[in-house]
Amino acid sequence: MKEKILDRAKQYWLLGRFDRPIGIYILLWPALWALWVASAGKPDLLVLTVICMGTVLMRAAGCVINDYADRDFDPHVERTKQRPIAAGKVSPKEALIVFVVMCLVAFGLVLLLNIYTILMSFVAAFLAASYPFMKRYTHLPQAYLGIAFGWAVPMAFTAQTNNIPPVAWVMYLAVVLWALVYDTMYAMVDKDDDLKIGVKSTAILFGDYDRHIMAVLQLIIIALLVSVGLMANLRWPYYVGLALGASLFIYQQKLIFKREKPLCFKAFLNNNWFGLAVFIGLIFAY
Repeated sequence: MKEKILDRAKQYWLLGRFDRPIGIYILLWPALWALWVASAGKPDLLVLTVICMGTVLMRAAGCVINDYADRDFDPHVERTKQRPIAAGKVSPKEALIVFVVMCLVAFGLVLLLNIYTILMSFVAAFLAASYPFMKRYTHLPQAYLGIAFGWAVPMAFTAQTNNIPPVAWVMYLAVVLWALVYDTMYAMVDKDDDLKIGVKSTAILFGDYDRHIMAVLQLIIIALLVSVGLMANLRWPYYVGLALGASLFIYQQKLIFKREKPLCFKAFLNNNWFGLAVFIGLIFAY
């Protein structure tokens, strides 16, 4: 009995990708950016705790529903065939139960916040649950991921200030485009497999212009984040953080130049440092 419980716990841990926290970090950075700007560098402790815990739970829930949606595709993709559902270690029904439980726990946390944020959480849940199915209908699932991941930005503002000022939407757009870029890098790793099984992605849509389009988007992201700094009257350390982030974007372009799969994945992982660089800039700016 004990062994069975431990095995279930292990499989659920892997199902939620808790063993690969990079997704948590990339989702958490924009939420922290927003919270720091909304609070002028002094976030409410309860709001900070709920945002952090909610991010961890919803990222895990997103991974679960993604694997459920891709249960017929993952066994045919080299990188994903050992995931719990694809490998037959967790049943689809079991995964749905785990997803619902995680969402309910996250919603319980949101109930500690104001009514505006509670209402916003319903949009967040819908976006998280519907994203995995987008790759069947559009070549822009990476953009939809950005819309879903970026929703943490307006939610952080409502949680802290009960309001969504224009600067929040500028930051939100930057985060949407950032997710579009790094998830395209991620999709470049699976491009060959996706073409075989008929899954759509921006890596396929952009074709030979993938690097060029991402470079333009990265320039726009930096411009939008500069606008955030100007709108929020941020001090010079923030721009130092942005400059460091821009240098990381240049490094990512170097990594993906030959479209080699291991280096594309490395470029995706490098985005964690971009998020950290911007956040450190915000901390020192306040």
